[in-house]
Amino acid sequence: MHYVVVTGGVISGLGKGTITSSLGHLLKSHGLRVTALKIDPYLNYDAGTMNPYQHGEVFVLDDGSEVDLDLGNYERFIGTDLTGDNNITTGKVYKEVIEKERRGEYLGSTVQIIPHITNEIKRRIRAVSSKDYYDVVLIEVGGTVGDIESMPFLEALRQLNREEKPGSVIFGHVTLVPEVGAMNEQKTKPTQHSVKALREIGIQPDILFCRSKNELSLETKKRISLFTDVPLEGIASISDAPNAYLVPDIMEREGIVDFIINRLGLKSKEYTDEWAEYKQNLRNPKERVRIALVGKYTELQDAYMSHKEAFLHVTGNTGIAVDIKWINSDDLKNSQDKLSDVHGILVPGGFGYRGIEGKIAAAKYARENNVPFLGICLGFQVAVMEFARNVLHLGDANSTEFDKNTPHPVIDLLPEQEGVKDMGGTMRLGSKKVLIRPNTLAHSVYGKDEIYERHRHRYEVNPAYIDAFSSAGLIFSGTDEEGIRMEIAEYRDNENMIASQYHSEFKSRPLAPSRIHQHLVMRALLFRQRLLEATA
Repeated sequence: MHYVVVTGGVISGLGKGTITSSLGHLLKSHGLRVTALKIDPYLNYDAGTMNPYQHGEVFVLDDGSEVDLDLGNYERFIGTDLTGDNNITTGKVYKEVIEKERRGEYLGSTVQIIPHITNEIKRRIRAVSSKDYYDVVLIEVGGTVGDIESMPFLEALRQLNREEKPGSVIFGHVTLVPEVGAMNEQKTKPTQHSVKALREIGIQPDILFCRSKNELSLETKKRISLFTDVPLEGIASISDAPNAYLVPDIMEREGIVDFIINRLGLKSKEYTDEWAEYKQNLRNPKERVRIALVGKYTELQDAYMSHKEAFLHVTGNTGIAVDIKWINSDDLKNSQDKLSDVHGILVPGGFGYRGIEGKIAAAKYARENNVPFLGICLGFQVAVMEFARNVLHLGDANSTEFDKNTPHPVIDLLPEQEGVKDMGGTMRLGSKKVLIRPNTLAHSVYGKDEIYERHRHRYEVNPAYIDAFSSAGLIFSGTDEEGIRMEIAEYRDNENMIASQYHSEFKSRPLAPSRIHQHLVMRALLFRQRLLEATA
């Protein structure tokens, strides 16, 4: 097995995830079999209970694992479905070691960071690499070098390098090269100090991914090489790009993938760029639409990362660019004026009562003005509550998540959630089959009788109200296998609204965008064109 480890230095937020994902995409485009693994040094067992303001989006995998958003990038760039084993956290490692100690598996030994914790880390890394035949396993280490939390992981990786066959482990380090002064002088000192910190741990990087505003000059590269002992051809200039899907082009031009392939002694094929047309549409879209994303975490856009990516996938396949208008749902409670200039509305998932009334107002505005609307998870439930209140005239209709005593619980707790106390990993999670009714909008969007989509929810549409909804024009065109849980909603004879209980954004890919996100964009374009015709 061959490993490429990616660490970070200087500051966080330099794009280790994008660089790791781009490496995976390029290696795969050279004919190699690749998987990726993310190490998160936090003590949480997984990302499931973490506030999006602190950590961004919680990404859900087919097996129901709630993981770091970087695994979403891996899946999108590499085009593969990962599992929870591809995300290692301090919480997972320590829990396993402590449970082994309680079972007596260490035979009375004093349990320590070295060797017990580091051995468990290496075991988990090798378990991922042995699942299937891979040429390369990419390992991204969260945080920056020098963080106390990441020390055991870096020590384990140092040991891995010593234990594996010589030449089978490569270390790449992401650093910052700032540009200062009137002449935008490129400063190498931060990179030098970061590499020094890595060396003190016992790791000498083979590659430096140098993040900068502009491309590094040859003189800057030579200076970095001199002070870090990294060969000149191993120094990659990763300058700013308009979006993440253009980063592989930068890395390919830098020749860094050829450097990795040669260093690891791998046999590869000639590079095939399957994204060529896709990237051309990203660079030069033919049309534009403005879509409002109505949520309560809009100040941190990474909380809705997969929706942003899904819209980019739509752009790459249709040539229709999406300008997202970020609207805090609390701002819509008393006035919907902020929606007057948009061509479509997306209400994504979420938890908690804050912002709910604004989301309901957005769904009402979309229905009454026939603005294209997409609801996802909580957005699906919001559309149901809005319809119950304003069409069925059940004024107090609500979800029992927000009002346990509501007289009209149109959204209620899933039966299997009764009595569940633990918050982490206990929702309805992962890939589930969805059956789609014929002769519906959903069936025309998907062109299939059944699909598999990823879920993350505790509440569902109350079956007691289904007949009333259907009679009034809210059709549930998708259900689970038993026909009990409602999965897709739409208005009768209206193509401008569709909503899903599942998260279609999690399975959206560059060459296979989410069908319902694409439907929203296509309807938004039609809506925009009709507005222009009406004012002409």
